[in-house]
Amino acid sequence: MSKSKLGLLITLVLAIAAIIWWLPEDFLTLDNLKARQSDIEHFRQSNPLLSVLIYCGIYILFTALSIPGAAILTLAGGAIFGLFYGTIWVSISSTIGATLAFLLSRYFFKDAVKQKFGDKIATIEENFKKDGAFYLFSLRLVPVFPFFVINILMGITAIKTAAYAMVSWAGMLPATIVYVNAGTQLSKLDSLSGILSPPIIFSFVLLAAFPFIARKLLSILRK
Repeated sequence: MSKSKLGLLITLVLAIAAIIWWLPEDFLTLDNLKARQSDIEHFRQSNPLLSVLIYCGIYILFTALSIPGAAILTLAGGAIFGLFYGTIWVSISSTIGATLAFLLSRYFFKDAVKQKFGDKIATIEENFKKDGAFYLFSLRLVPVFPFFVINILMGITAIKTAAYAMVSWAGMLPATIVYVNAGTQLSKLDSLSGILSPPIIFSFVLLAAFPFIARKLLSILRK
């Protein structure tokens, strides 16, 4: 490993360690999100631009460093910014973060990724050669692997960075909308009775049905 790659690896490890040490244990939980709802909303109203920058920065950092928590952060986007703006900020942040993780895998950690995921890389490369960018689209729409694993493994393939970013954005957008919409409803929970409200039920029905809808859509696109 070259000195530049070793230096970057040490920096990333220190960054991840600092984030884990600095953030409270319940930072990425729904209970914490709802407990801090009023404080977050007050801060957002007083500092709208800064709120966006902080949220997007956290989302991009977590995604780029492959730190689990994208689902909760996406729900938080809906709770904080609403469906329209939440979808915009989540979509931008997730695409940038995923692309950075992809680039880190491709240019700095390819050997380590091959050693770690050797049994999966052959399948990824074979399917990519067969279906090209559509394979990535299908993984994003109906993820066989976790979100951060896709970012890492796709760095081994020959897909171009611009194509990776655009296809990832398109493939992640439907799930982003579903999760952000669920977040807008979770933010309105003020009692146990609210759990059974029609918007809450509809949001969770969408979350449960999304994989089946996505598979149907993929079958139509393939035809």
